[in-house]
Formats: sequence, structure tokens, C-alpha cells
Amino acid sequence: MNAFKRAVWVCAAASLVACGAPEESPAQESLGEQESALTTSTFGGCTFTISYTTISPPYPPVYVASLTRAASGTCPYPAATVELGRSYNTPSLNVLGTAVGLSVGFSIKGGISGSSPTVCLFRHIDPATLGTIREAFVGANFGAGSVYGCRLDQTDAGATLVGYGTKTGALPGEVGNKPNWVATYYNFFTSTTPAVYYTY
Repeated sequence: MNAFKRAVWVCAAASLVACGAPEESPAQESLGEQESALTTSTFGGCTFTISYTTISPPYPPVYVASLTRAASGTCPYPAATVELGRSYNTPSLNVLGTAVGLSVGFSIKGGISGSSPTVCLFRHIDPATLGTIREAFVGANFGAGSVYGCRLDQTDAGATLVGYGTKTGALPGEVGNKPNWVATYYNFFTSTTPAVYYTY
């Protein structure tokens, strides 16, 4: 069962990164550079890019999220692409290579209905096969709303994965309903330890 943290005051005594919150991008970094950093990352000498294509018709269109590994002189594997999932709204897409592992984060709206929620999926990816080693899910309580953003960051020298974004519904165990969320997965690449949440 996911633990839940609301002790934001702890972060005032230490860096937000130490509390599992994302680092701020440098002010001088352009928006284009920030978006590129979110959708392209390196791991094990390989470059990985997460993107989506649109299938239309049918209507409404379907958005297909994919992860691509580029061939290069430093990558021991050939070029390859794997489909991650399909969504009925434009997905948020993130890929992050750390010193410990490769991860992706993306949003999915699984139904056409306006009441169908958007959720976040975080996956530990095998760089050789592009298969999923571990998957974690962040979603609001049933019928309560949606979760957006699905951004990725890291702490603990890359061992801990941090997901963050916004939401319109309360998370499981949350008292009240704050608009922003952070999910911290300790030892994400080497365990199945559930997330520790806090909201603000």
C-alpha cells in the first residue's frame, strides 16, 4: 500500500531534491531545450527518444506513444522502436537515463468518454530489448479526476526515481485534494517498493 507524505515543512530544512521533488531547470535554458531534455536521454552509450504518432481516423484520434533507440558507434544494440501505449488525448512523454537504469513516464487516457481518467505510467525499460522490467501507476481515486504531467527526475545518484505533475482528483490516501503531486520510488530499478506520495 502506498505511503503518503504531507510533511512539506521537511523540505524547508533541506533541498527539495532530498525530499524527492524535481530540480528546477536553469533559467537560461530555453523551452525547446527543456522539452528536448524530457523526450531524449542516454543510457549505456545509447540514445533513447520518446515520441508519439497520431492515428486519425478513427475519431477522436488515437495517440500512440513509442520509445526509439538510435543506432550509433557507442551503442551496442541496433536501432529499434517499441510501442508503449495508446491514448485518447495527447500524452505527456518523458524518458530518463540514470546511472542505474532507463525509465520512461507517459500519460494515458484509455477511453473515449469524457469521464475516462488520464493516468501516469512509469516504467523501467530494458535497454537491450526495450521490454518493461517494472511498471508503476499513478492515478486519482476512481471517479475523482485525472493525473497529468508524468515528469521524471532522480535522486540518490540515480537509484531513486521521482515522478511529478498536476492532478484534478485526490490520490489514494490523500486527505483533501491539492493540485500538485510528487511520487518518490526508492530503489526503483532494483526493487518493487511502492511510491511515497506528497501533494502541495
